[in-house]
Amino acid sequence: TYHLSSPASISLTLWGSDPLRATSSSLSSSQSGLSSVALLVKRGRCKKVVVVAGAGISTASGIPDFRTPGTGLYANLEKYNVPYPEAIFNIDYFSNDPQPFFSLAKFLYPGGHRPNYIHYFIRMLHHKGLLLRVYTQNIDGLEKLCGIPDEKLVEAHGSFATASCHLCHTPYPSEECAIMSDNVPTCSFCAATVKPDVVFFGEDLPQKYFLHTKDFPKADLLIIMGTSLKIEPFASLVNTVGSSVPRLLLNRHAVGPFERVPLRRRDHMELGDLAETIRRFAEFLGWNGEIEEMMKDREALVGELCL
Repeated sequence: TYHLSSPASISLTLWGSDPLRATSSSLSSSQSGLSSVALLVKRGRCKKVVVVAGAGISTASGIPDFRTPGTGLYANLEKYNVPYPEAIFNIDYFSNDPQPFFSLAKFLYPGGHRPNYIHYFIRMLHHKGLLLRVYTQNIDGLEKLCGIPDEKLVEAHGSFATASCHLCHTPYPSEECAIMSDNVPTCSFCAATVKPDVVFFGEDLPQKYFLHTKDFPKADLLIIMGTSLKIEPFASLVNTVGSSVPRLLLNRHAVGPFERVPLRRRDHMELGDLAETIRRFAEFLGWNGEIEEMMKDREALVGELCL
């Protein structure tokens, strides 16, 4: 059984190297990363692409990530009076005091944000027949909202789409959680708190997560974007592709194995603003116009459904 593990015991530098040195030294050697990987895709060398995504892909939609100093969710939890930031997603702490989570959940609950260009880039991979699967740490539902089909999506840390009693696991409709109200929902069977099926530290990962045992050995390209690679066991997935498989990190900072100097052969990274990087990648691939059109069509469809 795999549980979501708190980063408290995980080294900030997984490979023991200086992250600042890794960031600056490796960047110059990977300036052609985007164009090199785009060329592989255009030549038909990458037909089973796995994407690993974190909170950084949703910041352009107005959802703060967790760990950015000053602006991340974990840096702005003083008002919830939690003993340490990750406690708000700790199942034992939740059992004793669920109110901080339900207060924070108002800011994370799907419905108030729209998918951005990054989400549609991933959907375009599917549209082109190249996406094997996307593994997301996000609980905002934006991958699904942009039109990525369920069979191509693994929400590794769960979602707000369903709910259940955290103690007896009786399922409830997601509406029972009434996230946007000020009431904490309770189970009609055991009187414990009902929560969205978001995976907390100390809880089992969803069964679908274990598709990774088949997907990652099949992958011929791994794209990692918008993640700190701090939460296990999700973070270690990036090390389970074959040694000859190209890995492309698109991120603000070097993380995980990309902190090593020199980079592994066939590893590439492009650091900086993720939305800008993805647009450049799409331009190298010649997909920008199609993505823009896809965004307009989807937004029009979603708008009609909301009427």
